[in-house]
Amino acid sequence: RSVTYCCNIPSDENNYMPQEDDWDRDMLLDPAWEKQQRKTFTAWCNSHLRKAGTQIENIEEDFRDGLKLMLLLEVISGERLAKPERGKMRVHKISNVNKALHYITSKGVKLVSIGAEEIVDGNAKMTLGMIWTIILRFAIQDISVEETSAKEGLLLWCQRKTAPYKNVNIQNFHISWKDGLGFCALIHRHRPELIDYGKLRKDDPMTNLNTAFDVAEKYLDIPKMLDAEGKTRSVQGQGMFSPYSFLFLPQAETAANRICKVLAVNQENEQLMEDYEKLASDLLEWIRRTIPWLENRAPENTMQAMQQKLEDFRDYRRQHKPPKVQEKCQLEINFNTLQTKLRLSNRPAFMPSEGKMVSDVSNAWGGLEGAEKGYEEWLLNEIRRLERLDHLAEKFRQKAAIHETWTEGKEVMLQARDFETASLSEIKALLKKHEAFESDLAAHQDRVEQIAAIAQELNELDYYDSPSVNARCQNICDQWDALGALTQKRSEALQRTEKLLETIDQLYLEFAKRAAPFNNWMEGAMEDLQDTFIVHTIEEIQGLSTAHEQFKATLPDADKERGAILGIHNEIAKIVATYHVNMAGTNPYTTINPQDINAKWDKVRQLVPQRDQALIEEHARQQNNERLRRQFANQANVIGPWIQTKMEEIGRISIEMHGTLEDQLTHLRQYEKNIVNYKPKIDQLEETHQLIQEHIRVGWEQLLTTIARTINEIENQILTRDAKGISQDQMNEFRASFNHFDRKKTGMMEAEDFKTCLISLGYNMVKPKHPLQSLPHSSILLWLLKTYQNVFSLPCSHLWKLFTCLFKISLH
Repeated sequence: RSVTYCCNIPSDENNYMPQEDDWDRDMLLDPAWEKQQRKTFTAWCNSHLRKAGTQIENIEEDFRDGLKLMLLLEVISGERLAKPERGKMRVHKISNVNKALHYITSKGVKLVSIGAEEIVDGNAKMTLGMIWTIILRFAIQDISVEETSAKEGLLLWCQRKTAPYKNVNIQNFHISWKDGLGFCALIHRHRPELIDYGKLRKDDPMTNLNTAFDVAEKYLDIPKMLDAEGKTRSVQGQGMFSPYSFLFLPQAETAANRICKVLAVNQENEQLMEDYEKLASDLLEWIRRTIPWLENRAPENTMQAMQQKLEDFRDYRRQHKPPKVQEKCQLEINFNTLQTKLRLSNRPAFMPSEGKMVSDVSNAWGGLEGAEKGYEEWLLNEIRRLERLDHLAEKFRQKAAIHETWTEGKEVMLQARDFETASLSEIKALLKKHEAFESDLAAHQDRVEQIAAIAQELNELDYYDSPSVNARCQNICDQWDALGALTQKRSEALQRTEKLLETIDQLYLEFAKRAAPFNNWMEGAMEDLQDTFIVHTIEEIQGLSTAHEQFKATLPDADKERGAILGIHNEIAKIVATYHVNMAGTNPYTTINPQDINAKWDKVRQLVPQRDQALIEEHARQQNNERLRRQFANQANVIGPWIQTKMEEIGRISIEMHGTLEDQLTHLRQYEKNIVNYKPKIDQLEETHQLIQEHIRVGWEQLLTTIARTINEIENQILTRDAKGISQDQMNEFRASFNHFDRKKTGMMEAEDFKTCLISLGYNMVKPKHPLQSLPHSSILLWLLKTYQNVFSLPCSHLWKLFTCLFKISLH
């Protein structure tokens, strides 16, 4: 279908544009049709703008600043408009366009739905509609023939000018022009020398159109608004031909006011009288039959029925009334002509039958016009009312459908009990999601209010399907109230659950902070209690025994700390049981549980007496080794010098002995016997040596075991470092600090040295009020130093475990 603003030329001077709803219905333009309109209107504008030394390229872009639009109006109207704004800001452009639109409206033109913002924004539909309005007002409107509209006058003029031409029958502004002969006929009628009409063929429309357009552009200064190919392919609407056709008017004489004077003046007076009587009778009878039809104002409930009435009324206007208008004109002409003839011939004036005077016909026609005007106004009002009702009903259905789609599943979602088994993080996520839903719910409040307002307006306008609208609206309102109540209920439940889980989470965190160092202490204690020690002196074993006794003195404090940690867990269990919180029961901050703590504590208590026994046995062993060492030393101090003395004596005997060789041999054999008799003492010394050697072998085996265990500990430290994210730089910093404060270079540190080492690593040692309870990490370290200070007089491999423990604490 063609666009309304390009094919309906209104007959009312104040009604140039279609109603707003017509625009809405014609929002989508056919691309080819729109392209042709752009080209046509651009050419028309340039035909006038060239007089001012400018032109446009893109119709919706070049009019956006309003400057060329104002210039176009000045050229075609011959009047000066207000001074335009020269700025380039949007407000300047809107001001210029508004000046142009105000000038158009000042000429009695109603601009419906055309605003300056649409033109500035480059709205193609609105821009083309505005140009067509200008064409109607300043070009086509001036062409009128008596009571006919501008469009009808233009069509009639074209028909009269092309009537003598062969193969030309102008009945409309689309199909009748398709073969191009109509355009060639108009040109030939006014400028015969430009076209040889006899050589044109009806079966060659492309040549005909190109000939007409080229000649009109070259010799008549009529812009080439159409292209022949597009015209032959499309006959969608008449708007593409009427703007081009009316450009031929300035080239021809003004003959519009003579289109109805067609009767011969030489008819006989008697024939004129008969014609008058017959015309008057027929016209009055037609008026009598038509007025009741026009006065029938029975309303319809559907737009289809009203559209049919409107179509019937249009048929009346297009087909039935125009011939009667012509008959009325002809009646008046015949009457005046007859009276003139009679007066010139000195005959009495003609007196029509009773009730058939011109005044009677005019009065009846006036009644018809009044009924017609009232019927038209009623039709338009009813159509607008039904259009409004249809628009509101469709709007109600769309908004209701959108709302019902949005609410689908919302009640089930709000009634879900998913928060009962959620973790704290999941509860917070549910709360955020619920807050977003509440915002969405608040945003939809306007739609519900709009739905209710539309339903109320439909009732006020007496919509025929109001019961179903009211039922649907009531259902939406009831569902909306239910959603509000469920939303509030779920919000309260989520907030209550969040508070409980935050309390439990804080207890979990406190449990993790206190359980981690205590667990690491127990693991270190178990490793130390199971550690194979290597000592060589009684002083070393006594030092280990002293450290062990000091360790046992810390066990009561450690047991209190264990009780406090288990108390936290019991408090969590009490909250869960009291408020029926469904939880997985796992602490998100640690994998340590009360069972692990109790099991390791029992293991520590079990290992303490075992360590006591091992230290006692080692102390006894060292005492025995000391006795063996002293015994061996005493024996070796006797036998060694004795052997040395005997060796010297043997040397002297071999040099100083006198007598025969036999005597010397006898003396040496006696000396040998004395030496051999000393053998038991040598055996006793070797036995003592064997015992000492056995102890050394056992020490060697213990040394191999210790080095293997140390290697395993280093490997575990590597795994811990990778799992907890300890960088190599941090490990190097720990190692450098340890080596620096290991003042005696023994691989051990006293408690004070270790405390200083921790301070150098950035831990601020603050004395805690209560061990491991709500303290910063540095306070936990100070408690460890105070409570387990003797632990640090251990080899470096054990202290690395404590460093790992401290780093784990810092991660929490």
